Amino acid sequence: MFDITKQFSLTGKVALVTGAAYGIGYAIAKAYADAGAKIAFNCRSQEHMDKALADYKKDGIEAHGYLCDVTDETAVKAMVTDIEKRLGTIDILVNNAGIIKRTPMLEMETADFRQVVDIDLTAPFIVSKAVLPGMLRKGHGKIINVCSMLSEVGRETVAAYTAAKGGLKMLTKNIASEFGDQNIQCNGIGPGYIATPQTAPLRTPGHPFNAFILSKTPAHRWGTPEDLMGPAVFLASDASDFVNGHILYVDGGILAYLGRNPQG
Repeated sequence: MFDITKQFSLTGKVALVTGAAYGIGYAIAKAYADAGAKIAFNCRSQEHMDKALADYKKDGIEAHGYLCDVTDETAVKAMVTDIEKRLGTIDILVNNAGIIKRTPMLEMETADFRQVVDIDLTAPFIVSKAVLPGMLRKGHGKIINVCSMLSEVGRETVAAYTAAKGGLKMLTKNIASEFGDQNIQCNGIGPGYIATPQTAPLRTPGHPFNAFILSKTPAHRWGTPEDLMGPAVFLASDASDFVNGHILYVDGGILAYLGRNPQG
């Protein structure tokens, strides 16, 4: 008898979630662990690593942390080799690590633009390239790229981030196109505006940006990292084996909505 619940199980799977020391990456890694996966993650700071390992332990998760710069191809290859040796072939990759620099385009240094693109777009290429040989040998794999609503629309001050996330959307589609016949699915997940420590200053009552987001979101609230857990598990599980090259926006409906009709 077909058991739908087994389709969502990640028992025995090995998942690498980049930048999963906190925030969205941590929530996704926790969801995978709760679904039965073995977890590996990276970050670039020993301080963040120590805190993350303590948080994972507190949540009862045996996570394997690596200090690794995901823009360094040699370091990434070494990390993937060690994960495969210690945990097994990587079944699930989440390219979550990323940065944003909010600077008006005419004031932005080219070096800063390149840094954002390097971390948000080139790194997912590097890490995907490192894990794909193992997935090809195994005959199955899942790659999930953390895209953004800014993969679809623009905003002032985020030219580099929008360019990178738009490129990441197309990299997602291309990986799906190139490796779909090898039983490898590559999809994206596009968070809306999520309540994290980084966005806390913007969410204070009376802050104009907070009012703006609430007015533009049909759900009339900010998202939470927990809102991303179910969609992330779906895209990593056997339940999504015929879903490929898709970007799943978890945004409370903001991309579907023009906003409230002005009164008067």
